[in-house]
Amino acid sequence: MSGTTHHGEDRALGPAVWKGFRRKCPNCGSGPLLKGYLKLRDSCTVCREDLSHARADDGPAYLTILIVGHLMAPLLHIVFVAWRPEPLVLFTIFAVGCVTLSLYLLPRLKGMIVGFQWARLMHGFGEVT
Repeated sequence: MSGTTHHGEDRALGPAVWKGFRRKCPNCGSGPLLKGYLKLRDSCTVCREDLSHARADDGPAYLTILIVGHLMAPLLHIVFVAWRPEPLVLFTIFAVGCVTLSLYLLPRLKGMIVGFQWARLMHGFGEVT
Protein backbone atom coordinates (compact mmCIF):
# COMPACT_ATOMS: atom_id res chain seq x y z
CA MET A 1 0.00 0.00 0.00
CA SER A 2 1.40 3.41 -0.90
CA GLY A 3 0.19 5.36 2.13
CA THR A 4 -3.27 5.95 0.70
CA THR A 5 -6.48 5.15 2.54
CA HIS A 6 -9.45 3.33 1.09
CA HIS A 7 -11.02 6.74 0.52
CA GLY A 8 -8.10 7.96 -1.61
CA GLU A 9 -6.64 10.40 0.93
CA ASP A 10 -2.91 10.45 1.62
CA ARG A 11 -1.62 10.08 5.14
CA ALA A 12 1.85 11.58 5.34
CA LEU A 13 4.12 9.74 7.76
CA GLY A 14 6.33 12.63 8.92
CA PRO A 15 3.57 15.02 10.02
CA ALA A 16 1.62 12.20 11.71
CA VAL A 17 4.66 11.10 13.72
CA TRP A 18 5.48 14.73 14.65
CA LYS A 19 1.88 15.31 15.79
CA GLY A 20 2.15 12.15 17.86
CA PHE A 21 5.38 13.38 19.45
CA ARG A 22 3.52 16.55 20.43
CA ARG A 23 0.82 14.24 21.91
CA LYS A 24 -1.79 15.53 19.47
CA CYS A 25 -4.24 13.72 17.20
CA PRO A 26 -2.39 12.38 14.12
CA ASN A 27 -5.32 13.41 11.92
CA CYS A 28 -6.01 17.04 12.88
CA GLY A 29 -3.03 17.89 15.08
CA SER A 30 -5.26 19.83 17.49
CA GLY A 31 -7.00 17.38 19.79
CA PRO A 32 -5.14 15.75 22.68
CA LEU A 33 -4.05 12.18 21.97
CA LEU A 34 -3.83 11.10 25.59
CA LYS A 35 -6.35 11.58 28.40
CA GLY A 36 -3.83 10.84 31.13
CA TYR A 37 -0.12 10.28 31.30
CA LEU A 38 -0.26 7.26 28.96
CA LYS A 39 -3.98 6.50 28.49
CA LEU A 40 -4.94 6.82 24.83
CA ARG A 41 -8.28 8.45 24.00
CA ASP A 42 -10.86 6.38 22.13
CA SER A 43 -11.42 9.25 19.68
CA CYS A 44 -10.15 12.76 19.05
CA THR A 45 -12.12 15.44 20.88
CA VAL A 46 -11.75 17.83 17.91
CA CYS A 47 -12.08 15.83 14.67
CA ARG A 48 -13.64 12.63 16.12
CA GLU A 49 -10.97 10.41 14.50
CA ASP A 50 -11.30 6.89 15.91
CA LEU A 51 -8.15 6.09 17.90
CA SER A 52 -9.48 3.02 19.69
CA HIS A 53 -7.65 0.60 17.37
CA ALA A 54 -4.17 1.92 18.20
CA ARG A 55 -1.95 -0.47 20.13
CA ALA A 56 1.46 0.82 21.14
CA ASP A 57 1.99 -2.07 23.61
CA ASP A 58 5.62 -2.18 24.85
CA GLY A 59 7.09 -0.20 21.95
CA PRO A 60 7.35 3.14 23.78
CA ALA A 61 9.04 1.51 26.78
CA TYR A 62 11.61 -0.24 24.58
CA LEU A 63 12.35 2.94 22.65
CA THR A 64 12.62 4.95 25.86
CA ILE A 65 15.14 2.50 27.32
CA LEU A 66 17.08 2.49 24.05
CA ILE A 67 17.28 6.29 23.80
CA VAL A 68 17.94 6.98 27.49
CA GLY A 69 20.59 4.26 27.61
CA HIS A 70 22.37 5.53 24.52
CA LEU A 71 22.37 9.10 25.81
CA MET A 72 23.17 8.55 29.47
CA ALA A 73 25.76 5.75 29.29
CA PRO A 74 28.34 7.75 27.27
CA LEU A 75 27.56 10.84 29.33
CA LEU A 76 28.14 8.86 32.54
CA HIS A 77 31.50 7.68 31.23
CA ILE A 78 32.54 11.19 30.16
CA VAL A 79 31.58 12.72 33.52
CA PHE A 80 33.34 9.96 35.46
CA VAL A 81 36.56 10.19 33.46
CA ALA A 82 36.67 13.99 33.36
CA TRP A 83 35.73 14.87 36.94
CA ARG A 84 35.76 11.68 39.08
CA PRO A 85 32.84 12.75 41.29
CA GLU A 86 31.93 10.87 44.44
CA PRO A 87 29.97 7.68 43.64
CA LEU A 88 26.87 8.82 45.54
CA VAL A 89 26.88 12.18 43.75
CA LEU A 90 27.33 10.48 40.38
CA PHE A 91 24.55 7.99 41.11
CA THR A 92 22.14 10.70 42.32
CA ILE A 93 22.67 12.96 39.33
CA PHE A 94 22.34 10.18 36.76
CA ALA A 95 19.43 8.48 38.51
CA VAL A 96 17.47 11.73 38.51
CA GLY A 97 18.53 12.41 34.92
CA CYS A 98 17.49 8.95 33.70
CA VAL A 99 14.12 9.06 35.46
CA THR A 100 13.38 12.60 34.24
CA LEU A 101 14.32 11.84 30.64
CA SER A 102 12.34 8.59 30.71
CA LEU A 103 9.22 10.31 32.07
CA TYR A 104 9.54 13.01 29.41
CA LEU A 105 10.04 10.63 26.49
CA LEU A 106 7.56 7.84 27.30
CA PRO A 107 4.27 9.60 26.37
CA ARG A 108 5.88 11.31 23.39
CA LEU A 109 7.20 8.04 21.98
CA LYS A 110 3.79 6.46 22.53
CA GLY A 111 2.29 9.30 20.49
CA MET A 112 4.88 8.75 17.76
CA ILE A 113 4.00 5.06 17.53
CA VAL A 114 0.28 5.84 17.36
CA GLY A 115 0.99 8.45 14.68
CA PHE A 116 3.04 5.92 12.72
CA GLN A 117 0.26 3.34 12.97
CA TRP A 118 -2.34 5.89 11.90
CA ALA A 119 -0.29 7.03 8.88
CA ARG A 120 0.37 3.44 7.75
CA LEU A 121 -3.23 2.31 8.34
CA MET A 122 -2.18 -0.28 10.91
CA HIS A 123 -4.54 -1.90 13.44
CA GLY A 124 -7.80 -0.86 11.84
CA PHE A 125 -7.11 2.80 11.08
CA GLY A 126 -8.94 3.86 7.92
CA GLU A 127 -10.76 0.61 7.32
CA VAL A 128 -14.13 0.83 5.63
CA THR A 129 -16.87 -0.69 7.78
